[in-house]
Amino acid sequence: MYKGGNKMIYTMLYPSPVGKLLLAEEDGALIGLWLEGQKYFMEPIGGMPMEPASTPALNRAAEWLDRYFAGERPAAGELRLAPAGSEFRKEVWKILCEIPWGEVSTYGEISGKIAAGRGLKHMSAQAVGGAVGHNPISIIIPCHRVVGSGGSLTGYAGGIDKKIWLLTHEGISMERFFVPERGTARQPQG
Repeated sequence: MYKGGNKMIYTMLYPSPVGKLLLAEEDGALIGLWLEGQKYFMEPIGGMPMEPASTPALNRAAEWLDRYFAGERPAAGELRLAPAGSEFRKEVWKILCEIPWGEVSTYGEISGKIAAGRGLKHMSAQAVGGAVGHNPISIIIPCHRVVGSGGSLTGYAGGIDKKIWLLTHEGISMERFFVPERGTARQPQG
């Protein structure tokens, strides 16, 4: 513990095929996994006391990523995850964890599931998009598996190039998808 009662956030850098990843844990649970330079990088832990470390939770997450990038299909449920966010965002992130390897879902399909679960006629796909975009545990909570209803690869905070890489890695054919000329997805650097 630090003075003032703030808990320590432990971090680890993980070199991956899509660039450096920053993993963060608190109290034995993974609270963040960000691609270097992604939109909302380190949200919501910015400004909290952090220390590079090799903790059991971070080591388990790194082993999970090793398996994922080797082509295995580890489940998000294998790790103790504690993403910070509103109840609505957590509900969206839970649904993301249900999207199987090699498959995609749309913002509209996810909003339909939430509406049905709440007994509503409809739910805003844009609200779902905001929650997907603010996912603090990229890859493990597979926000890259969400696409626009017409096949648009929009909305990935880590960059369209990374989204395409991850989907291709999972065996998804890119033939039915397209990169929008305008949209919310961060474009590749360089």
